[in-house]
Amino acid sequence: MSSIQRDLSVFNKFNFERKPVGVKYLLSKPDGIQMLDKNLDFCEMFKEAQEASPFYAVRENFGVCTVGPLLLGMTDPDPIKESGQMASKLGILKEARAGRRIYQYIPRLAKNSVNYVTFSSFDKLSFEPDVLIVTANPSQAEILLRAMSYTTGKIWSSKGTAVLECAWLYIYPYLSGELNFTVTGFGSGMKARQILPDGLILVSIPYDLLPGIIENLRDMEWVLLSYTEGRDEHIKRQKRAGNALKQESLTK
Repeated sequence: MSSIQRDLSVFNKFNFERKPVGVKYLLSKPDGIQMLDKNLDFCEMFKEAQEASPFYAVRENFGVCTVGPLLLGMTDPDPIKESGQMASKLGILKEARAGRRIYQYIPRLAKNSVNYVTFSSFDKLSFEPDVLIVTANPSQAEILLRAMSYTTGKIWSSKGTAVLECAWLYIYPYLSGELNFTVTGFGSGMKARQILPDGLILVSIPYDLLPGIIENLRDMEWVLLSYTEGRDEHIKRQKRAGNALKQESLTK
């Protein structure tokens, strides 16, 4: 077992129905990993990694959607798409000008800075991921988000757009260092491809937040007593805690 697998072993406690997936962006070809043997769109690749052996993808592996190579800096922008006309034509947005605006927000990697994208489910990881993507139910996602802010109090924030959801799943956390999350069924591309059922939470964790989240998951209480004791008991205990804190402040 690699060191990264040992570090991520705490994720086994979640018993995720679908495995978390690590993603890494590389200029040079990865060692010991096979190239993807089919064509898939960018948003489909993490689902493939949940079910298959680790793989890497190159420009030629991407399907009919040109968004993945664009976000990775592998291709030049498509003037028709960036004009906003495609989102309007498909009925996702009313007018081309709304679609054009979206492209001003989209995070992208520098041109020609990535030649290979490597994917692996977390139980088969042999590399340090740049982004770890978790498919969770709401209760599991709550634990992850609380672990992110457990020692810092940082706010939870979700960013996304009606199209180009893969930008917010793969690229934004990597470039910004911010955890991002969304709900399956929100993004038009993933919904149209029927990649996952609606209502799951996709949590995308950048590499620099992973150590802190892992440490907090090991330290904190996952299921709070407040969640299981019932409304009345929770209110009573909350009052007792408040009175105790008031008494403590008076004695100092």
